[in-house]
Order: sequence, then structure tokens, then C-alpha cells
Amino acid sequence: MQSGFVTADDVTAPGGREAGGEREERVVIALLVVACEVAFWVLLAAGLTLRYVARKPRLGAALLLCEPLLEVVLLVVTAVDLKNGAEPDWKHGLAAVYIGFTVGLGHHTVKKVDAWVAHRWFGGPPPVKPPKYGTARAIHEWRTAARWIVAAVVALGLLQAAIWYVGPDGAISSLRSWQQKMGLVIGINLIIAGSYTLFPKQAPRDEAPDREPADRL
Repeated sequence: MQSGFVTADDVTAPGGREAGGEREERVVIALLVVACEVAFWVLLAAGLTLRYVARKPRLGAALLLCEPLLEVVLLVVTAVDLKNGAEPDWKHGLAAVYIGFTVGLGHHTVKKVDAWVAHRWFGGPPPVKPPKYGTARAIHEWRTAARWIVAAVVALGLLQAAIWYVGPDGAISSLRSWQQKMGLVIGINLIIAGSYTLFPKQAPRDEAPDREPADRL
């Protein structure tokens, strides 16, 4: 005679997946985001070490080029998790945002750290400081805003793809919440850049005017 008791092994989450399995996969996504961030800085440090300490600039550059692979791995794992029926939550949204911000800001971050390391320890020229006044400052702010906007737009696109994949009947509130945050990022950057355009800060009369460096991207 079959027992009427229900064991923990019999409890499954919606869609036929075990509740414990869902929790484990959500933890995996969160840990993978952290691992990608840590790996980004590890690869950056290793690439710069090969470039300046080991005097192998090509090998160091090749290692730095491996950094986008981290985002590819994160994107694939997130997509597979959703494909297997996982309910999208804030961790999937965080993965999309991380990929977007790495696309928009990763290259610029690598260049800044590279210039700082070269100057600090290997006799390179000092990093170029951003201009302070006038049109040059406004141009600098718009270029900075452009990087953040690219990051937010990429994140918005990935979030929207996840929403379309899940469908209107799915649990998409957390993904929508991340989209709202990305819209806020775009708005803040437009306001900051616009303020420097409409109300440029003027240089003191005894100070030479700023010039926007040619390579700021």
C-alpha cells in the first residue's frame, strides 16, 4: 500500500524542476557574475605583468583580448539556465547588466589601468587628465556619457531579449526593474553631459584654456 506522506524529494517547482535545483542554479548564476568580475581583474593584472615585467607585450595583449570570453561564458550560462525553465530573477538581470557594462566600459578601463601602471612603475608618460573648463570639458563629459549609454543600451537589449523569451505570462518583473534602472543611468548621464554644455565652467583668466585630448575613447 502506497504511503500517503509526501517527501521532500516529491516536491517540485513549477515547470517540473526541483525547488532545491532552482535555488542551486540561481546561486550558480550569482557566483558566476562574481567570478567573471574577479577574473576580469586577474586577467588584467596578468596581461600587464606579461607586458611590462616579462617584456612580452604581444602575449600580454593576447591575454587581455581573452577578457570578452568571460562575458560570452556568462551569457551562454544565463541563456541555458533560462532555456531549461528557470524563472528569471534579479540574478539573471544582473548578468545582463554586467555584460552591458563590460562592453561599454571594459576597454576604457583597461586603457586607463594600462596607462597608470606604465607611468607608476615603468617610466611611462603620466596619464592624461580630463579637461576642467569650457567646450573641452563638455566634449569629455559627452564621451564619458556615451560609454555609459552604450553599456546601458546593451544591458537593455539583453534584458529585453530575456523578456521576449520568457513571454508576457512569465515572471518578468525583476527584469523590468533592471530595465528601469538602465533608463535611469542613461538619463543621469544625459543630464550631466548636458549641464556641462549649457552651463560650461569658465577657466580663470590667468589659466591656459583646456584642450580635449584626441584619444579619449
